[in-house]
Amino acid sequence: MQHLIQGLLLGFAYVAPLGTQNMFVINTALTQPKRRVIVTALIIAFFDITLAVACFFGIGAIISSSKWLELIIVGIGSLVVIWIGISLLRSKAELDTSTDVDIPLAKVLGTACVVTWFNPQAIIDGSLMLGAFRATLPGNDGILFILGVSAASLIWWFGMSSVVNLLRDRITDKALQAINIICGIIIIFYGCKLLYSGVGMAKEAFGF
Repeated sequence: MQHLIQGLLLGFAYVAPLGTQNMFVINTALTQPKRRVIVTALIIAFFDITLAVACFFGIGAIISSSKWLELIIVGIGSLVVIWIGISLLRSKAELDTSTDVDIPLAKVLGTACVVTWFNPQAIIDGSLMLGAFRATLPGNDGILFILGVSAASLIWWFGMSSVVNLLRDRITDKALQAINIICGIIIIFYGCKLLYSGVGMAKEAFGF
């Protein structure tokens, strides 16, 4: 249960900060009927979860073949996670309603796929972060962790879009900034935790 909750918290912190996907879903929730909002959230969640699972198990399988590679990925991954958190604390979240969301669902599907699966930064960050956690969570612990991450994505996209659709007149830049700050703090905490695990792995490997 501990690893499920850990995955859930990290999943929320990783998916919640303001970005291309969030802005698209927020704009859809602000301007489109509820049925369209739900379908859009489902599409975004699907691509998010499939990428997370691929990063977690794909890079995890490669990492497990080499102790050196495992240590390198955990070390680099922890620093990447901490940097993502710091970047969120320093970023300025602003509501941008200029994105055109009144487009056919087929185009929503294609756009979501491209933004998620053809985004090098998302793939690199996801692989380093989730792959690094995979290296520190063996067996069922890892499965519970990625289930938590996947659940967070599903809950976030449906929950956030529904809340924005319901409270569309009360969404402000200040609220979005608060979300970024909270997520940044959580991500930094888990980055430090991951770094601590990496130091422990290095001590065990080299007998420090």
